[in-house]
Amino acid sequence: MHSELAHELITMMTDDQRLLQQLFEAGELPSDAYHPRMKALHERHAARLKAIIAMHGWPGIALVGEEAAKAAWLVAQHAVSDLAFMTECAERLKAAVARQDVAGWQLAFLQDRVCTLSGRPQYYGTQFDVDADGWPVPFPIEDAAGVNERRACLGLSSLEERQAELTERERQRRAQAGPTG
Repeated sequence: MHSELAHELITMMTDDQRLLQQLFEAGELPSDAYHPRMKALHERHAARLKAIIAMHGWPGIALVGEEAAKAAWLVAQHAVSDLAFMTECAERLKAAVARQDVAGWQLAFLQDRVCTLSGRPQYYGTQFDVDADGWPVPFPIEDAAGVNERRACLGLSSLEERQAELTERERQRRAQAGPTG
């Protein structure tokens, strides 16, 4: 295992989540815009991940361990300023899943994000929007009849179970926020 590289990837994930939390706590996360500090961090991390991939290939479990492989996925998932790079990462994840070098859910989430950002239907049903009342609904899904079979192949629960989970989370958030939230 490449421990220095693993440490670097985990640090990038930690920095990402720390900044997200700071912006959230400061009330600086607009729902309709990409915060400039978050965008800059994501772009810097994506550039570094590109260099890592050029040198080592996809940083999967065999190279960096499970937590750092997850961190690499998060960096790719947040590289929304570079759709071509996200698409390349999804292809690399597909190969890594086939050799059991990353968790299947990582491919599902990244591939679906690429699809929704490209204006195409998602394949695994991982990306959700909210309806007019603020409840979670999946973005359009290609071959919706087969989505649960595809999800199961990558170790995901059914689409209905996931939607129920997100709905319950929103119900709890509303209950904690009180009658005005």
